[in-house]
Amino acid sequence: MANSNQIKNLIRSHYNDSNDSFSTIALQIAASEAKVGHLKFAEEIRKIVDGANLSHRKPIIVAPDLRGLFLEKIPTETLSDLVSSEDIHHRIERILVEYVNRDKLLRNNLENRRKILFTGPAGTGKTMSASIIANELNLPLYVVLTEKLVTKFMGETSARLRQIFDFIELQPAVYLFDEFDAIGSQRGKENEVGEMRRVLNSFLQFIERDHSDSLIIAATNDMNILDNALFRRFDDVITYSMPSEDETLLLLQTKTNGTIPTKDLLSVLPEMLGLSHAEITRVCMDAIKDSVLSGKSLSISQISIAVKERKSAYNH
Repeated sequence: MANSNQIKNLIRSHYNDSNDSFSTIALQIAASEAKVGHLKFAEEIRKIVDGANLSHRKPIIVAPDLRGLFLEKIPTETLSDLVSSEDIHHRIERILVEYVNRDKLLRNNLENRRKILFTGPAGTGKTMSASIIANELNLPLYVVLTEKLVTKFMGETSARLRQIFDFIELQPAVYLFDEFDAIGSQRGKENEVGEMRRVLNSFLQFIERDHSDSLIIAATNDMNILDNALFRRFDDVITYSMPSEDETLLLLQTKTNGTIPTKDLLSVLPEMLGLSHAEITRVCMDAIKDSVLSGKSLSISQISIAVKERKSAYNH
């Protein structure tokens, strides 16, 4: 339990507008609670402090010529929000554990996994996983808009890449190179220009030289078009796939908050075939909005109608 001094200091730090002191005292209270066996309560305190520290983080000044290439996001998802295979969960947990224990690895001449390639169909959890890693490690999340990097600065792309990697060295964070195939496609393809070969060569050099405290994640929908030289530069390659029946059912149960009986959800599983995790989530949101606006309880028929509407839009 929090002692009287901790409570007084907590109140004092609040009125002195000292966020750092407030966080320190709150974590001391969490440690005290953990010692007496209140582990869940202690963990809840830590999560609140971590979330507050993230939301009050001072903005990083990005050079004007790089502002159009970065998109800073505030990560909110946790590992428990990710519906995927046990293998993907295990491999993301391994990234988290290695990052937290990177000093221990370094003392043994080892490096943590920090250059990761996500590959798989759109909507299967690649971007969400990057957000989860950032949130779990209390790191900023920067999305590098690679399509803008290439098209906007054609002829200067390698120089901009150098600036991006300088920023990666300066600001520890999770950096997601989204739509990575824009710069990672195979060298020597018929439709490729010489400039893109130089861009890819530059990226290979920069990522190999990078030894920062940042995590670099590249995401692509099609690993088959990536240059083979890329794969040995990444510490891990994680492949995402369309949801299995079990994953689809779990998604439906989670997004509908258990308001629809499982037997009814099972009846619409065949209709979900071919939809990604993100699309199933949108189907549930569409049905929930219809339920709210109509004033009716959420039903399996609303889920079914939302699926048909989405698939009909794709067919057109």
